[in-house]
Amino acid sequence: MRKTTVLILAWGLTVLAAVRPLSAQTAADHVAKGDEYYAQLKDALALEEYLAAAKLDPSHYEALWKASRSLADNGDLVDTKQKGAEEKQKKFYQEAEAYARKAVAVNPNDTWGHFHLSAALGKHALLLGKKDQIAMSKEVKTEIEKAIALDASNDGAYHAMGRWHRRMAEIGGAKRLIGGLLYGSIPKGTFEESEQNLRKAVEIAPDYINHRLELGRTFVALDKYKEAAAEFQKCLDLPAATSKDPGYKAEAQKELAAIQKKLR
Repeated sequence: MRKTTVLILAWGLTVLAAVRPLSAQTAADHVAKGDEYYAQLKDALALEEYLAAAKLDPSHYEALWKASRSLADNGDLVDTKQKGAEEKQKKFYQEAEAYARKAVAVNPNDTWGHFHLSAALGKHALLLGKKDQIAMSKEVKTEIEKAIALDASNDGAYHAMGRWHRRMAEIGGAKRLIGGLLYGSIPKGTFEESEQNLRKAVEIAPDYINHRLELGRTFVALDKYKEAAAEFQKCLDLPAATSKDPGYKAEAQKELAAIQKKLR
């Protein structure tokens, strides 16, 4: 009887020893694992780890902004052809916004919370009506400006500012007038400032494909077709480094084909 009791006790201790390391995982452990998955382009698994970290420590700044980033990334990867895709994306972006706001509340003096808040707001806005888009565009710009002020090497923030200026510049005089009457004042942007900001993003991170893609699109808007073609070609030549790069490459191929007549 005593031998059986000893065996059961030994078995129980073995099980506890095996379980303890898992239960003792810290928020930092989950963030580190999330970073591993993120580097391996496993976005869904990375998100699980960042969310687990934020659940363990709701004030863990890195876990919060990385959860926001991964939520937005997973939203971007939703197949837009599937039923209910827009609602699914909207949910991802709303949650990304919520986590980014928590990150900013925890640490308002760091670039990444503000940057990912601007990103989540911008992506969410595209799924809303014009009035909400205009209202959110103002906060998007404010958050981008804060991100740049806090870290002038944040290439993503310059990228976001470049896209913001192009989107605002695309709203022409008549549309701007009518839109202003219907929805309130519309922020102004210029293609020149779009180019300037996207050039800065490329300067900081020359191998990031999406910087090149968006700079190429701004060049098209400015009728700089040779420069645009060079950027689109660079997108095709660069190796994929994120899970979204194959999609960016496909877009670059379409953009390049669309301006072929302009190059003759």
